[in-house]
Amino acid sequence: MDSALSLHGHTCAVGFGVSSLRQLQCRLRFLSHNRSLDTRGSVSLGSVSTHFPIRDLERPMRSFFDGHRGNRRIGCGVSSTETRMKEDKKIKTGSRHKHKEVHLSFLLDHQVQYGEHIVIFGSTKELGSWKKGIAMKWSETGWVCDLELGLGQSVEYKFVIVGKDGSLSWESGDNRVLECPKTGNFRLVCQWDRTAEPVELLHLDSKESEVLEVGTSDNGSPVVIAPVASESETSPFVEHWQGRAVSFMRSNEHGTRESERKVDTSGLEGLALKLVQGDQNARNWWRKLEVVRELVVGSLDSDECLEALTYSAIYLKWINTGQIPCFEDGGHHRPNRHAQISMLIFRELERLSGKKVTTPEEMLVIRKIHPSLPSFKAEFTASVPLTRIRDIAHRNDIPHDLKQEIKHTIQNKLHRNAGPEDLVATEAMLARVTEVPGQYSEAFVEQFKIFHQELKDFFNAGSLTEQLDSIKKSLDEKGQSALSFFLEQKKSLDDFGKSEGKDFDHLLSALQSLNAMREVLMKGLESGLRNDAPDAAIAMRQKVKPRLVVCLSFESSNKNKPLLPELNFVLVRAPVWFPFVATSGSANMFIFVVRFLNSLDAIGGANWLVESLESKHVNSWNGPLDALLIGIHQLGLSGWKAAECSAIRNELRAWKEKGLAEKEGSEDGKKIWALRLKATLDRSRRLTEEYSETLLEIFPQKVQVSKLCSLLLKAVRRALGSQGWDVLVPGSASGTLVEVDRIVPGSLPSSVAGPVILLVNKADGDEEVTAAGANIVGVVLLQELPHLSHLGVRARQEKVVFVTCDDDDIIVDMRNFSGKYVRLDASSTGVTIHPSSSDVSNGSSSLKSTASTSTKRADETFFSIDKMFNPKQAVAAEGIIQLADATTETCGAKAAACGRLATFSDASQKVYSELGVPASFKVPTGTVIPFGSMESALEASGSMQTFTSCIEQLETAELHDGSLDRLCTLLQQLISSLHPPKQVIHTIGERFPANARLIVRSSANVEDLAGMSAAGLYDSIPNVSPSNPVVFGTAVGRVWASLYTRRAVLSRQAAGVPQWAASMAVLVQEMLAPDFSFVLHTVSPTENDSNVVEAEIAAGLGETLAAGTRGTPWRLSAGKFDGELKTLAFANFSEELVVGSGGPADGEVLKRTVDYSKKPLTTDPVFRRQLSQRLCAVGFFLERKFGCPQDVEGCLVGKDVFIVQSRPQPL
Repeated sequence: MDSALSLHGHTCAVGFGVSSLRQLQCRLRFLSHNRSLDTRGSVSLGSVSTHFPIRDLERPMRSFFDGHRGNRRIGCGVSSTETRMKEDKKIKTGSRHKHKEVHLSFLLDHQVQYGEHIVIFGSTKELGSWKKGIAMKWSETGWVCDLELGLGQSVEYKFVIVGKDGSLSWESGDNRVLECPKTGNFRLVCQWDRTAEPVELLHLDSKESEVLEVGTSDNGSPVVIAPVASESETSPFVEHWQGRAVSFMRSNEHGTRESERKVDTSGLEGLALKLVQGDQNARNWWRKLEVVRELVVGSLDSDECLEALTYSAIYLKWINTGQIPCFEDGGHHRPNRHAQISMLIFRELERLSGKKVTTPEEMLVIRKIHPSLPSFKAEFTASVPLTRIRDIAHRNDIPHDLKQEIKHTIQNKLHRNAGPEDLVATEAMLARVTEVPGQYSEAFVEQFKIFHQELKDFFNAGSLTEQLDSIKKSLDEKGQSALSFFLEQKKSLDDFGKSEGKDFDHLLSALQSLNAMREVLMKGLESGLRNDAPDAAIAMRQKVKPRLVVCLSFESSNKNKPLLPELNFVLVRAPVWFPFVATSGSANMFIFVVRFLNSLDAIGGANWLVESLESKHVNSWNGPLDALLIGIHQLGLSGWKAAECSAIRNELRAWKEKGLAEKEGSEDGKKIWALRLKATLDRSRRLTEEYSETLLEIFPQKVQVSKLCSLLLKAVRRALGSQGWDVLVPGSASGTLVEVDRIVPGSLPSSVAGPVILLVNKADGDEEVTAAGANIVGVVLLQELPHLSHLGVRARQEKVVFVTCDDDDIIVDMRNFSGKYVRLDASSTGVTIHPSSSDVSNGSSSLKSTASTSTKRADETFFSIDKMFNPKQAVAAEGIIQLADATTETCGAKAAACGRLATFSDASQKVYSELGVPASFKVPTGTVIPFGSMESALEASGSMQTFTSCIEQLETAELHDGSLDRLCTLLQQLISSLHPPKQVIHTIGERFPANARLIVRSSANVEDLAGMSAAGLYDSIPNVSPSNPVVFGTAVGRVWASLYTRRAVLSRQAAGVPQWAASMAVLVQEMLAPDFSFVLHTVSPTENDSNVVEAEIAAGLGETLAAGTRGTPWRLSAGKFDGELKTLAFANFSEELVVGSGGPADGEVLKRTVDYSKKPLTTDPVFRRQLSQRLCAVGFFLERKFGCPQDVEGCLVGKDVFIVQSRPQPL
């Protein structure tokens, strides 16, 4: 029976456009008449996000190719007398161990819709006592969960689907019942809704060391399914082979084993259609490689590049694991054909890797393709490669039957239509001929082993040592020395075993040797690949690249299985398919990162580090910091944000060298040391989490380098007396705690009534705090957020208690309260969240929060729509208004405030604080394109009627049916095409120097008002010049159009402002190139203290602060009267925005990675004190001039303070 297969899982930051998703929204059926093949159903994606994990992409692709799949067992069909005698014999050995608890591994084979997941509810404490669901994890085989249950107890349970809105869908029927055994480890395989089926426990304690089962091959010959065990290491292809069983044949019986299949490609388009159609016509391996080559080459220079690379990587992975089988097609092509195609693919990938425009995401996927390509070394591109097997098949010292089986199963097949199944067959044969020592001649066995190594080399499937040996000759003396040292450390680490303890220096030394070796290998690849590079150089480059990405780690030498560390910490030698799927059994082995962290935990972990810091022994931190330094370096060597990795490493090294001082200026040295380190650790964890998300959440969280960051952060927080909280809006709130991914309309379940406190996973910073619902009284955001972001400011205005938290332990505890009524208390002294009595009574609920507030001044009430003027009346004769003449009525509050600032600037030159600190500042020159100019441009273009109609429709447009988005897009397209008159642009050019760079800023009548700041809501376009009228005019049009972005329209809706009432003026000012930008709050927003000025500061342009960029600014507090400095936080934004001095005035800015070890505001306590007192003096001066608390925006250019904006501070 056909069954629907749907995407599900969590969204991740790998950008695939909506178009590529729609290409997968189709049905593709494989109707198989072969009873051994699975029949799968249609693919239904439903409503999906524009960002999704590759493992979710695999599921619809897997349905395309599932019809290919057959028996996944590895075996060998034989007909020799000695083997037939064993056909009915089964030998099972194993041992049982006693446990205090029974270990149960649940597996539920069931698909759910995108965004849903599955939990288990049950009667025991371990299963939540029917009150709390135990989350299951998605794996390639289904939903899995491991639990420990008490011996001999009776357990009732059910599986439950949790919808996107938090709704629960229970299995039908009676509860499942499980009688726990007295001892052992077991697996339960369950099917959805089949609650009445008896529970079958599959014992996992005993390992079948030898199990022989009788079967038949497709041609009817006997098949023996046998374990593969040989003296050589099993290759990844075989260890994780999921294709057909191997049948040893004595004649050319290969033929076709591909059953007839019908492919329904209706609705399929683009690359997905091209790939599926290509596979239909490509039966054997070399033709499938050709499909990949055409897909990659045809998309490298297009917007579909990342999509093409991803499809190719997944497709190659399935081929190499037998999930997409290869068949003979009657042709005759030796393996050199495959090697030549592989070289062509590799050349194209190298060309892409060398481009400056290649994204980190594309680089990551390219690195996943490398290990899946066959080698194209000279011996494999020769006209007749891999000839040793021909000689072996004609030896006279082996039985005739065996010769025939080698000849027809391996030799002929390999030289006609090579494929991954040939390596599987070779390893099965090797296991057979080495099973009984002395059964076959030593010379034959030795030659077969050599051939096996050659074949593994061809498939890039060798072990760690084998692959390193293959490149050793290409290294110089320094490289060979680094390689030898690494191998020594690896052996020493293997001998060291699994011991955990205080001596983690041994582990660190091994990691350092790995780091040194990889640096040597990377250096040889820095130059890129020339177009005229010889084939030998390209082949060696191919041998090195996969080893840099997935071939280096510490293996367990006594088990012939790799230890699988997280790729973002150390290099991995893993199966070729490992980067795309969750790790399986081998992931449970000790891995390097876990061993290091366990060693650290064994001596006290974070507590030990805190004690060391308290006793001023900061050298104890050097080992963990060194490990983190190496981990970050590995990310950079992998091509992931190399500049960011370098900056973080510089900072960590600088803080180590700087050490701990008793005092830094007037502040406690330990506190400053911890705050500075915390900023860099937060930045490190952000980097590793972004990397993990981009890798599509395929690695276990517990082996990420972010775990090391978390441990160090925990120690730093304890030293600071902090718990990972940051308070944006203090106060108290009570309501139902509801977890959502983002604050967007529709994210709040309709079933939730009464006040709500949101637990939010992610935010961009430009959301409306009440966008998800008007009943939101509190927000807990699980990431850092600048206080001046639009989201933070709107929370302050809406009196919504708002905090952020990045402590993993606290987050886990909070999630336990999900769905419960809780109380949130937030202040400068701390944050608490705990269950509370519901305010619901008599069917009604109170909707309130007590966010800290102060009494508003009489003139701070929200503006009246009735008093808003007709913007058409404001157009001046010249089309512009001088900044000094700007008023709120003609040019908006922002432009009017800038005009007043210009007047105050002159007065500030003679003002000093009580400490003698100057309050002087400057204001950039400017002019204004007033209200009504946009409407005049609409009239001139004949578009006013269309505009008016859209505005009328916008007033009633709904978000859920897409009409609001459609109208916003139409309005933006209409308005952004408008330009001011040429005469206006010419007049503006005359007001500024000929070579001046300008910034075009919004000044709407619905921003910078008391009660509606709209910080960061409307666009500003930097780096333009009237000397280029087209670019300048386009910039003005973009600012006008930003009045009708989706978020701007929603913001006005939330504030009760009609869309027709909004109008936009444009403030044009001289562009500054600041060292730092800042926002001043003349009353502390967290403590409501009017005696201090708090500053938020970022390097470069100020857009970083207002845009909600991930990261933390410098936060400084200075007393208005005593000048006392308090450093609240150090900055860790990854990038600063700068204007290139020599580049064109094209409306663009440059992003430059920040190294805070070179920023005086982080490293120099004197500079930090002087700047904070200077900004405090300026802020206090403006507060008195404007007559109320202010949010002040400005920047530092050299030694000069410039103020660009001031507005009433929301309190």
